[in-house]
Amino acid sequence: MNSNTASSSAGGAGSADASAPRRNSKRPKYSRFTQQELPACKPILTPRWVISAFLLVSVVFIPIGVVSLFASRDVVELVDQYETVCIPEVNITDKVKYIQTPGDKSCNRNITVRKRMKQPIYVYYQLDNFYQNHRRYVKSRSDKQLRSNSSASDVSTCQPEDHTGNSAPIVPCGLIAWSLFNDTYSFSRNDTQLTVNKKDISWKSDRENKFGSDVFPKNFQNGTLIGGGSLNSSIPLSQQEDLIVWMRTAALPTFRKLYGRIEVDLEANDVINIVLQNNYNTYSFNGKKKLVLSTTSWLGGKNDFLGIAYLTVGGLCFFLAVSFTIVYLVKPRRLGDPSYLSWNRNPGGR
Repeated sequence: MNSNTASSSAGGAGSADASAPRRNSKRPKYSRFTQQELPACKPILTPRWVISAFLLVSVVFIPIGVVSLFASRDVVELVDQYETVCIPEVNITDKVKYIQTPGDKSCNRNITVRKRMKQPIYVYYQLDNFYQNHRRYVKSRSDKQLRSNSSASDVSTCQPEDHTGNSAPIVPCGLIAWSLFNDTYSFSRNDTQLTVNKKDISWKSDRENKFGSDVFPKNFQNGTLIGGGSLNSSIPLSQQEDLIVWMRTAALPTFRKLYGRIEVDLEANDVINIVLQNNYNTYSFNGKKKLVLSTTSWLGGKNDFLGIAYLTVGGLCFFLAVSFTIVYLVKPRRLGDPSYLSWNRNPGGR
């Protein structure tokens, strides 16, 4: 009797609770998105699909790799390392003292063209072991000062090359500009001078947006310690393209920067005479200097890595496709066969 009464009371209470308004709940509102019930592609990777995918990748990548490798091999590149050979024998034991001593440091070099080089021939200088990506070096510049003459005194980010001894602001300021590369090159062939075109060697966006046409060098390289090249104070920074090229810092310690273009063809076996001024100090940090003459292809400069990478990936995919095909033909297995499940292979848990 009491149990029936209790049951009736419980039933009545339950009915009352069901009709009462629900309390606020933290459970999110139901949606197919929150419950991950949206339509989705769930491919079944059968052996045929996997083998076909690997074959497709190999068929696409291998031809691209071959074409890229041939394009890179068509590029003719001449490299001459000169930082040691351009030191006189009497100064070979103290290279730093030689490079820091004022005077003529001209050096004659000869390069033989081994294959016909079609114009334009790009002239680069390459530096090794020069860390332009050092944090303090990268930050030592003033973009506002480079852009506008009204910000000539904005040198707060240029330490230690911010002011002269009499507190006059340096334009352009900072370590990057101070260390401007200043080796020079002149070329001749059969006693005929080869003109090096240095126009438009920098990025157009840099000339128009980062370096102002009303900004002129002031107090540059006037200190006791000269870091690199000097600038013509009568030419605005937007036209000093050697500086613009140098100010675009490199990410790696070995880098090349464009010096100019030779706009005549060079024939095979031509001997190019180079008169260079070995002014730039790389001896203090065991750096290397190289002069590079290079043509280009539709893919750019010489770069075997891209072609080798495509060939490697394509070859690996082809190898996997052949391997899976052999396994599939020699030892096939039915798709979704439950006998391969671990609990079916060892029924007793043994």
